[in-house]
Amino acid sequence: MLIGDMLSRNADLFGNQVSLVDIDTDTQSRLELTWNEFDEQANRFANLLQQSGVKKGNKVAILLGNCLEWLPIYFGILKSGAVAVCLNTLFTEDEIKHCLELSKTCVLVFGSEFTDCVRNICRRLPKIRLRFLAGKPNLPPPFAESAERLAASCSAKPPSSELEEDDEAAIYFSSGTTGFPKAILLTHRNLVATCRTEQHNHHQTKADNFLCIPPLYHTGAKMHWFGNLPVGAKAVLLHGNKKNRPQQILQTISDEQVTIVWLLVPWVQDILDSIERGDVKLKDYSLTQWRLLHMGAQPIPPELIRRWRKNFPCQLYDTSYGLTEASGPGCIHLGIENVHKAGAIGKPSPGWDVRIVDNAGAPVSPGERGELVIKGPGVMKGYFNDPQATDSALKNGWLFTGDIARMDEDGFIYLVDRKKDIIIRSGENIYPVQIEDFLHEHPAVADVAVIGLPDRYKGEVAGAIVELKPGCSCSEEEILGFCSCLPRYKQPVKVFFDKVPRSPVGKIKKQLLRKKYY
Repeated sequence: MLIGDMLSRNADLFGNQVSLVDIDTDTQSRLELTWNEFDEQANRFANLLQQSGVKKGNKVAILLGNCLEWLPIYFGILKSGAVAVCLNTLFTEDEIKHCLELSKTCVLVFGSEFTDCVRNICRRLPKIRLRFLAGKPNLPPPFAESAERLAASCSAKPPSSELEEDDEAAIYFSSGTTGFPKAILLTHRNLVATCRTEQHNHHQTKADNFLCIPPLYHTGAKMHWFGNLPVGAKAVLLHGNKKNRPQQILQTISDEQVTIVWLLVPWVQDILDSIERGDVKLKDYSLTQWRLLHMGAQPIPPELIRRWRKNFPCQLYDTSYGLTEASGPGCIHLGIENVHKAGAIGKPSPGWDVRIVDNAGAPVSPGERGELVIKGPGVMKGYFNDPQATDSALKNGWLFTGDIARMDEDGFIYLVDRKKDIIIRSGENIYPVQIEDFLHEHPAVADVAVIGLPDRYKGEVAGAIVELKPGCSCSEEEILGFCSCLPRYKQPVKVFFDKVPRSPVGKIKKQLLRKKYY
């Protein structure tokens, strides 16, 4: 079964039931889409693409913020046999142009907020022969056509397409932290495997309702939502400028009776701080149905999990680990029964194998640090149009993640740091995550990032960028004194008080901090 078949099956089984709820905090609007409407819109867009001459394997890009149209367009591309190219809406114009060129995109679907950007890019990329404006604009620009108007005249029946599980399905992009982004190519088999892994890990049933806040162009929250597809469970898309405010998140969970939420570390921090300050009173919300919180996309400070469990003692918790090259989250997860191992990313999910290896690729002993390598049904086909990068990352079916990890005596895996983030001080390896986790325990610290700073004698030393909680004050001397119980070589030598920049999926933008403070 292909992932598009899951959508069609849900339309057959649950046709008039709600599949998606869209809440826009800017316009204060609430829209619904039934499973029938979801499937029909996907079919209409797929048929529009085919009638426009789009062939199997052609690349169709989506440059669109979260909205109710996003997922039907995505599934329409998949159903047509084309490859969905998911563009990061925060990329610069040059980065978007690079992604379109690299992926060999011939069709671009965009939102009205990107009209000027698309106009400029299309002048430079004449190979993008079709441009569709998504949504309900009054009038599309001269260089584009209305996707909704044209699709409305197309058949709502499933398109004719010969698809196999190993056919190419979607391209996602790396974060571009070391130059321009790489194009990560996933197959239909990868996407289906993600549905099954996620549903297994978090036990979704038809009664569940998943809250999706992060951007849909990313594999994170969308792949968690994939766990709803096998059982036809509902989801809520929350977007707009107020989407990640504690009151808005809790009110949405309460109003929509959400049962599963995936949150980023900064949002969890904000919710807990608001509760502990008294700005948020949990008794004001209906939250008894909220059965599961899970986090991922970055190392999770154990102290944060302990604080969450204190405030939500009846709630289940899970940590998910993954990366886009592994079709998003879930290849490793903590498991709701293992919260006593808070701080670990967990054990391999069913169908996945994991090793921790040294620089020569040989497995290390339990407790020793090495690079985390994984093998399983979600491992990407490769980096599109980049065989050298593919050969570097994929070796005999194993994906080399670039993450440093260790395994304890019980087989639980702990993420130590990114390989490229290691600080080497006088020949000693310093793993920034360890210092960050420690500093998260300081009562005034809201967020923290640790980077290497140049040192004439030691090569590098640790420096901490500390973001304080609102209303809190703290000195550099106090932070350095707090760290005095760490081994001397791990202690930061410099503290900068600043906002910690994070990507839309919660990863610290350390390249920006290095550029500013290195």
